[in-house]
Amino acid sequence: MLRIHFTDADLARTRVAAAADPFWEIASSLHRFQTRRGRWAYAEWHRTARSRLHEERLETTVRGMLLPLFPRAAYFPDFLTPAAAGGGWDAGVDAIMSAPAPQVLQEIQTLAQVSGAPAWAPRLAETKIRAELVQVLRAYYNAVIAPQSDRVQASLEAERCLRARALLTGGIDGLLQSLRPTMRWEPPVLHVDAHGDDRDLHLAGRGLLLVPSYFCWGSPVPIADPGLPPVVVYSVLDGAPNCDRAPALTTVSALAGVVGRSRAAILHACAAGATTGELARALAISASAATQHSSALRDAGLINSRRSANTVLHTLTPLGAALVQANPLARAED
Repeated sequence: MLRIHFTDADLARTRVAAAADPFWEIASSLHRFQTRRGRWAYAEWHRTARSRLHEERLETTVRGMLLPLFPRAAYFPDFLTPAAAGGGWDAGVDAIMSAPAPQVLQEIQTLAQVSGAPAWAPRLAETKIRAELVQVLRAYYNAVIAPQSDRVQASLEAERCLRARALLTGGIDGLLQSLRPTMRWEPPVLHVDAHGDDRDLHLAGRGLLLVPSYFCWGSPVPIADPGLPPVVVYSVLDGAPNCDRAPALTTVSALAGVVGRSRAAILHACAAGATTGELARALAISASAATQHSSALRDAGLINSRRSANTVLHTLTPLGAALVQANPLARAED
């Protein structure tokens, strides 16, 4: 259990990342190849990703270079997931390339002690070898993560909407309380169920960045080095019913079942995120009718539904967003 200690200054500096971190998604997606836990949630992606790696002739490189550096264990080097990557791919690459050689060697040594490291890994202290690694990371990202970008971003937008509601309703205390069950807020300490990580982390005024991740599954993953900017990466899918999985129905008949004024209005309402109760009030219909409409939209792959406490929040999938953009006036008739 990781125990993160907050001061008042840390509470003021706690925030949720605005977009997916490409290097954390690389790390987490590589973990999906190394365990069957949660495989059902990524079954479609797993099949497609393996096929893409074969087509791009990346299978051997991934097995020989990437998997040994990102083991599904208690540790992998922090310099491979730099905080600067929150600013995008180029910022992350610059941070990886500028990591001091002593830091890289120390983290590789820790990797070797915890789970073993390949014999060539210490050479990552050399700029040339690190540049080659970055090229491999880019090829891997383009092959298996970039094609999922719409789904990843839709999931993160739904997650941020959920946390924003918790913040507006209950303040920072409500936000931290909403992170259950993998994180438990007992002021002034956030208990994080981080696998194999039993320690105390004092933020000391630095604040905490919460990074929602599409490919992370199970336990949240914190930055290992307490001297680095504090980050906790957590799953947007684990334990969330009906959340951004491949839709069960995407046929013409399924889409035909959602055409109509009421469901078009619900789609527009979901663009900003709406609970079932809010949908019912906005359309002046019963809660049961709102549930029926949202179920049809979800089955057609147009909305995601996330439960938090006693409410269910509905947001658009990429397909739903495209339909709303194509039909802004919602003129469809019941």
